[in-house]
Amino acid sequence: QLETLEQEEQECLELRPHPTEKTTHIVSHEHGMTVTKTLQKGEAEPQCQSFCYSRARLRGLLLEGASLLLLRVLAHRQTMPPDLAFPAIDTEGDLCTSSY
Repeated sequence: QLETLEQEEQECLELRPHPTEKTTHIVSHEHGMTVTKTLQKGEAEPQCQSFCYSRARLRGLLLEGASLLLLRVLAHRQTMPPDLAFPAIDTEGDLCTSSY
């Protein structure tokens, strides 16, 4: 029974004259998960968005780290169940489906 407790992703684009930094922070709590996205463009004030997903909506959620573990297990077993799909969170922090 593996569960993601926290995950952070960071992207940096060195675009002159305004470098851009994008951070997504995901934290698990008793009611579900909170996703916080921050966008910093050059010296401008950072733009921040935060939203929550309930545990019911996240049932079976597969985040990046868990996805890597699953791929290793499937490769080791050399088998792929048909129509394998899980809820996931995309790069914008929205719920989506990850199919294998």
